[in-house]
Order: sequence, then structure tokens, then C-alpha cells
Amino acid sequence: MADIIRHGIREPKDGMPCISRVVEHGGVVYVAGITPDPEGDIKTQTAQVLERIDAALALAGTDKSKLLKAEIWITNMLLFADMNSVWNSWVDQKNPPVRACVRADMYRPEILVEIMVTAAK
Repeated sequence: MADIIRHGIREPKDGMPCISRVVEHGGVVYVAGITPDPEGDIKTQTAQVLERIDAALALAGTDKSKLLKAEIWITNMLLFADMNSVWNSWVDQKNPPVRACVRADMYRPEILVEIMVTAAK
């Protein structure tokens, strides 16, 4: 059985959960849901989340060209087009992942988007 490698373990604090930011197992990289700083519009927040995803993938030695799946949560579907325009500028056009996008309430109302991805190593 392949080893499990965990990056960026966050201890529980101030009501936040104990999680790993990135987990590697069997050639697959799982990135926890990434949120932005609670400021700016959906485009600004989405760009920041995608930069953080690039950094998380790099921790495990992979990148967005190897994305398998993306799950996106936004607070208002009226923001979809703006979020999607940033996504489309960022995603590897030759290697796009499968993707879902749904409306959800965030733990802080100022946060407009959260994205979780899975990638190949």
C-alpha cells in the first residue's frame, strides 16, 4: 500500500478544524478547500484562491495541468460569470478537470468563493 503524505497540517484553534492542506496518496493529490482573504469582489477572491491552489499543488510536486477534479462553492450564482471568467483565464485549456459549481453559505459572509481540487502527481 502506498504511503500517505500530508502537507500543512493545521491544528484546531479558534473553532477551526484540524486538517491537512494537501494529502498525497497513490499518485493522487488532494487539496483542501481553499478560501481567499475576506475582501474584494468575486474576481479578486477567485484569483487569490487560484494562486493559493497553485502553491498547494507545488507542495506536492504537481500543477494545474494535472488537475482531475475541481469543486467550487460560491455564495451567489449571480457571481458565476465573473468567477468563471477568472477560472477560464487560469485553467490549463488543454487539460481541464471535471468541475462542479454550487451555491453555498460560507463560514464568513465576506468570503464569496471556496475551491477544492484533486490532481494527479
